[in-house]
Amino acid sequence: MADLLETAVNAGTFNTLVKAAEAANLIEILKSPGSFTLFAPNDQAFANLPEGTLDSLLQDIPKLKKIVAYHIVSGDVRSDDLVQINEAATLEGSIVAIESADGKFKVNNANVLKTDILTDNGVIHIIDGVLMPAMVAGS
Repeated sequence: MADLLETAVNAGTFNTLVKAAEAANLIEILKSPGSFTLFAPNDQAFANLPEGTLDSLLQDIPKLKKIVAYHIVSGDVRSDDLVQINEAATLEGSIVAIESADGKFKVNNANVLKTDILTDNGVIHIIDGVLMPAMVAGS
């Protein structure tokens, strides 16, 4: 089985996320042996950001690092776990809200499109939006 990074690269629908993780120097976390959960915005989620947002983030590495880290949770959190929790602490340091209803999940305002893509070092859940930590969103 591949790690989080290889799985994201091989899927072919996370090119922007991988580019952002590389720019933010977070590739090692996605390759490390620890167990992580990645709420992975697909390329369409990044494309839906207001025009110029991504370019501006790629120029502001500290902010970009906070945003990418906000999509990563320590531990292997699968859909069975998502049903039982209403928040999760991210590597960025703040919390994402988890909502579960009718077999569907939301992370903050993003819909979870697919759950439980297993990797060697964790699990990926595909989301349709880019999560913004409050301190970044407000700046």
